[in-house]
Amino acid sequence: MIDFLLANEPSIRLAFFVVIFATMAWCEIRFPKRSLTNSKTIRWLNNLGLVALNSIFVRLLFPAAAVGMAVFAQQHGWGFFNYFEIPMFLSILICIILLDGAIYFQHVLMHAIPGFWLLHRMHHTDMDFDVTTGSRFHPIEIILSMLYKFAVIVMLGAPAVAVLIFEIVLNGSAMFNHSNVSIPKSIDRILRRLIVTPDMHRIHHSVLEHETNSNFGFSLSIWDRIFGTYLENPEKGHKEMTIGIDEFRDTKFLTLPWMLAQPFLGKVSKYVLNRRTWKNQK
Repeated sequence: MIDFLLANEPSIRLAFFVVIFATMAWCEIRFPKRSLTNSKTIRWLNNLGLVALNSIFVRLLFPAAAVGMAVFAQQHGWGFFNYFEIPMFLSILICIILLDGAIYFQHVLMHAIPGFWLLHRMHHTDMDFDVTTGSRFHPIEIILSMLYKFAVIVMLGAPAVAVLIFEIVLNGSAMFNHSNVSIPKSIDRILRRLIVTPDMHRIHHSVLEHETNSNFGFSLSIWDRIFGTYLENPEKGHKEMTIGIDEFRDTKFLTLPWMLAQPFLGKVSKYVLNRRTWKNQK
């Protein structure tokens, strides 16, 4: 099983990416939530170009990726789940949940530490919100995120199959909860009791800083509720709210060269979590 995962991990992840991306792209056409404000062609070409660039960087720097690190930790007996005899199904389930919690905290740190925010804000400078926004991350942030995941995987001693499932779920969740899809409120209310929905995560991409610093979850919605960062609705409603960041309203920032340059442009702003003006809303 381990040999199969290592040999086919890129193909397995790519297959899920293509299927989920195509599904959400179709849903955006059939059931759009908002009208786009900028050229979809320009945004998609540049956002997907960034996906390709990041994929090349990750494969060059980390050929075995996260699954390989899980196998390496298991071979050396590192991590909690390699020290104790726990049923495989239970260890997989627990590790997936804990890995998701770790990504929640990573996301909070990206907003809380000024240097990290300079990297992460590129994700927020997309002035529309759709399935491609979910993969719009600066290469340096991707590399740091991978190193962070390696550390968590080693500490947990997470099984390789759990890491593969988690990576697929995380990637699929990012495309789902960034999609420009209209979901009936009654269904959304039920879904977000467990998972992060597009309406829940869209608030996180609001131009208003107190909304940007809410709803940090990627897959499970429980973390925002547990740690008090959950916000139910945006002030101006989902169709009237503005997406993006105040300092980056020029359309040039939608292009790949300017996206890559953004961490080195301008100063740390009010959007950093420890500089926010918090408003208690529900």
